[in-house]
Amino acid sequence: MKRILALLPILLITSCSFNTDIRGISIAEYEDKVAGFWMGQLIGNIYGLSHEFQYLEEPGSDAFPLGYGSALDRAIEVDGAFSDDDTDLEYMYLLLMEEHGVEPSYGQLREAWMDHIRDRIWAANRVALTLMHHGYHPPATGSKANNPRWFEIDPQLINEIWAVTAPGMPDYAVRKTAWAARITNDDFGIEPAMFYAAMLSEAFFESDVFRLIEIGKEALPEDSHFRGVIEEMEALYQEHPDDWKAARQVLSDRYYVRHPYNEYGWEPIDATLNGAAAVLALLYGEGDVQRTLDLACSMGWDADNQAATLTGLLGLAYGLDALPDELLYPVSSWEKPFNDRYINVSRYDLPDASIEDQIQRLVEQGERVVQQIGGRSTRLDGVPTLLVNNTEPFVAPEEVLPPPAQIVTVGDSVDVSFYSTYDDLALGSTLPSWLDREGARIVGVAAEAGTVEVALAAGLDTALVLIHVLPENLARSASQILHHTHAVGLDANGLDTIGLDASGLELLRDGELDGPFYSETTTQPIEHFYGYTWDDVVSATNVTFTVGFPREEWGWFKDPRIEYRDVDGNWQPVPSLIISPEPPSGTSKYLQPGLVTYLVTFDQVETTAIRLIGLSGGHPVDAPPTYGTTLTELSVH
Repeated sequence: MKRILALLPILLITSCSFNTDIRGISIAEYEDKVAGFWMGQLIGNIYGLSHEFQYLEEPGSDAFPLGYGSALDRAIEVDGAFSDDDTDLEYMYLLLMEEHGVEPSYGQLREAWMDHIRDRIWAANRVALTLMHHGYHPPATGSKANNPRWFEIDPQLINEIWAVTAPGMPDYAVRKTAWAARITNDDFGIEPAMFYAAMLSEAFFESDVFRLIEIGKEALPEDSHFRGVIEEMEALYQEHPDDWKAARQVLSDRYYVRHPYNEYGWEPIDATLNGAAAVLALLYGEGDVQRTLDLACSMGWDADNQAATLTGLLGLAYGLDALPDELLYPVSSWEKPFNDRYINVSRYDLPDASIEDQIQRLVEQGERVVQQIGGRSTRLDGVPTLLVNNTEPFVAPEEVLPPPAQIVTVGDSVDVSFYSTYDDLALGSTLPSWLDREGARIVGVAAEAGTVEVALAAGLDTALVLIHVLPENLARSASQILHHTHAVGLDANGLDTIGLDASGLELLRDGELDGPFYSETTTQPIEHFYGYTWDDVVSATNVTFTVGFPREEWGWFKDPRIEYRDVDGNWQPVPSLIISPEPPSGTSKYLQPGLVTYLVTFDQVETTAIRLIGLSGGHPVDAPPTYGTTLTELSVH
């Protein structure tokens, strides 16, 4: 087994043409370390997949090495490495750096997400993607206000690229990673990713894992949540130096629990839980690549992610030669690591690639980052060298981005904020008297029905939001709430009274988005409806409905529509129906949003009843599929 305890000598330069501290690393060594990182990621991802979610209540085996397991069959099938969520988004980010520069904007990243990611997306990542398709932009896609899964593991497994292309620039790497992590997560949900970023960036100049952990910890604010977790793991390692399972048990008791913030998530993919497991694996691995990899797997939970990141970290710190041949060549016929093939099986329209080419392209982007952030390429004693400015911070690209369309009722407060990194913003539209601008924020009290267009501009960028102001919500005066299995105050139309407790349906008009209503489920899609009746005729031209948070495999409408009861008591489709934003089509679960509001407009109808109706939604799976709907608000105007 190969183990490297110290790096080759590095250059520490404190005086040159730069008015700052400069560090130097030979380009050959940088290339070697990037190769170690990328190969380590591939090893850890594929090796770890056989152990993903296999060890929840109890840890895995300590009969190391564990081996590749069944995931190797896929590598044999594609005759090389295959894409998975530990590497495919970083590969996508690499392409964006090549196309747009080393600091692509939120807007550019959003476009790539919406184009290339169409399935095989989970947790906070999935919620962020569905929000993008419904008019949201980063960082609103990751904020606690919009993404109920902001605390999950996602950013710590898709953002290592920002640190690997920032060698010896930990402050820059941490800030850039935090910025990118907010595409999907918020608050302490991004802290493990920042911890990794500091370690990865500094590992170009430091190989001791215990020192790297301290560097990662010191990159977090002193009072931060995950910094305290790291200190807890260090204390467990000291208390149980020869018994990683004992430490893992304490970790499990503390963090493998249902937290108050976890209303819609799944405990095994909590960012804190998995980040803490990685810290323990790194501590008990003590710098040994194979042992750290096996520990990352046997610690359990979302094991492949820790395995990929930690093997990548050690591959970077020690260089490519430190990765054992049996890990690089798991198939005896391969003449190069993973046969020099990276096969895309997970993302739309990402090209297959030579692994060696991916590594070289990562190196090129790292050189560009160094040069853009105050460093340079030069020759020292005839050796091509990168001189790294390790004090310049990351500054987010200049852009202004809008919030999604806003839907309010006359008399409601309006308070919407644009995302902007510009110092000066100009108003690009005329505001009604009841709206004011405060920097990038638009505030007021909606005074009249209609649609207001608000534009803010800076530089060459303009962002536009529509504020739809609707008249009185008629749902609050309805005499009945209709549901396909129940009706409050059953009338002569013969609606089925067998089924749900109708009192739960009152939340559809309580004005709150908490506590979605979940329907009964079936194994076949059937028509579901929710609606209202009135004792007297009402006039309506709008409906809004806010979907609840879907379950993993079900919980949405397929092809929703609005119907009204005509004078003969028959249900008819409303004329000239338009739903905005456009609901997802098809049966895929991957683009179904949660807690998103749709505005429905139609030609005016006179009626005593209106309902939202459509097929119950589910994602077909092997045995048996589940279909149902969820809703949290339904208004009529």
